[in-house]
Amino acid sequence: MKNIDEKYYPYLIALVGAFFFLPFLGRVHLFDWDEINFAESAREMMVTGDYFRVRVGFLPFWEKPPFFFWLQAASMKLFGVNEFAARFPNAVFGIITLVTLYIIGKREKGTDFGLMWALLFFGSMLPHLYFKSGIIDPVFNYFIFTAIYFLMKAMTSAEHKLRNSSISGALIGFAIITKGPVGFLLLLLTFIVILTVDKFRHWPRIKDIVVFALTTFLVSFMWYGAEVIANGPWFLVEFIKYQIDLFSNPVAGHEQPVYYHFVVVFLGCFPMSVLALGSFNKKNISNNQLAKWMMVLFWVVMVLFTIVTTKIVHYSSMAYLPLSYLAAQYITQLGAEKRKMPKPIVWVYLGIGLIFGTLLTSLPLVVYFINDIKPYINDPFAVAGLMKPVIWSGYEFAIGLTFLGAVVYSAVLLFKSKTVKGLTIMGIGTGVTLLLYSMFIVPKIEQHTQGSLVDFLESVQGEDVYVTTSGFHSYAPFFYFKQPNDNLEKRANNQWLIKGEIDKPVYIISKITDTHLPKLTDLELLKEEGGYRFYKRMPILE
Repeated sequence: MKNIDEKYYPYLIALVGAFFFLPFLGRVHLFDWDEINFAESAREMMVTGDYFRVRVGFLPFWEKPPFFFWLQAASMKLFGVNEFAARFPNAVFGIITLVTLYIIGKREKGTDFGLMWALLFFGSMLPHLYFKSGIIDPVFNYFIFTAIYFLMKAMTSAEHKLRNSSISGALIGFAIITKGPVGFLLLLLTFIVILTVDKFRHWPRIKDIVVFALTTFLVSFMWYGAEVIANGPWFLVEFIKYQIDLFSNPVAGHEQPVYYHFVVVFLGCFPMSVLALGSFNKKNISNNQLAKWMMVLFWVVMVLFTIVTTKIVHYSSMAYLPLSYLAAQYITQLGAEKRKMPKPIVWVYLGIGLIFGTLLTSLPLVVYFINDIKPYINDPFAVAGLMKPVIWSGYEFAIGLTFLGAVVYSAVLLFKSKTVKGLTIMGIGTGVTLLLYSMFIVPKIEQHTQGSLVDFLESVQGEDVYVTTSGFHSYAPFFYFKQPNDNLEKRANNQWLIKGEIDKPVYIISKITDTHLPKLTDLELLKEEGGYRFYKRMPILE
């Protein structure tokens, strides 16, 4: 990079992001629940022509506002209703995020810092992986992060206060219509904690608050206001009630230990989580406004979602962005002070890296040697899925060895104080490993887990039938059967489909562990495959 003019750096970063994030997005089916759920909401917007009411199964869906589904629907207009289109918005935001981190880092702390910040975020496991997914959080997190950055500039910079306030308000407005009021809550809590830490010495001006509030209102009005005007408040009332329930109760069985998100972030954000450990002291944030805001934002996210009863992996993903800043700060500080990275941190880095590398290497081998391993797996459904015939070459484990090699080589370089080179090797190793995994391994794993279900649903597309599941919940019948917008009450009545006086054929799908359906005499078992049973029920002819 030193031989290239700095003005080209953003374009090179975007090119790297495109190379690693865009390929193979459509190579594997969408995963239950969230990926299929969100893509189906976008598809149903296109079918109904109603882009303001979020639906699943053509019935109201209370959980999310529509902005992300608008992006997916626009993508589907370009690329068709498929997996690539559903994941394309996140890949684009992944590229934008890397460029944004570089630009902010360069503006605040210099070019080298900006490059390191973008590199660490790109080269960490979960942050990188999320940009290849079809979930909402990468877009949602981008809006919150940039809104908080411009709020910081509005409060700490002597110039462009009104402009920064308006940009911050607009961005948090987009966050609100992407995933709901929690976007504003994160910004508000960060703002309150910052005021408290500064002993209430730096209040924003009244006109900045007014401008911020006005732009937030105008952007969020695009959905909240338009929905109330068009259809009354009932949909928003149900939406808010669901958000409260999500906060206070373990929805959908997502109840985890209190330390859940700390484990997820520390392990899932390797290697930047380990590198950030050196920034968690008062010295590193006392005279640095951006470091202070990033530290506060990190703890606000972690504490808030530790309190929230419903715990899902990506709920704490907003912490990835401030954590990546803290890691970049520590690395550049070591370089500026010409200090070696402490050996305990390098050993932790090496240990976690070896664990990840071992898992990535072992996963293909588990499937390859399933006949030897299955006596130790106490789950008939999992065993049946793993026994499904899928072509494995036997050499897929070499991808994990590539990651192990990158971990060991980078750790050796860190021990030798060649920090930048070591982290560059690790970043490239992570990117290459996840790219190869998405090409050669993830599609095969998906065939073992849900491939039989999705393949069957695609095979019956267009038939004038009902499709339902029994004993487990799945959004796959909506998206992969391409459920039509008719007979909604009948389609939603699972017991009527299984036992009622139906008016046309029904396909019923269960897991092989289900004991209820085999007792029903009017079901025809079509096949058993991949851990699923596929039944057909015919109407009684009068």
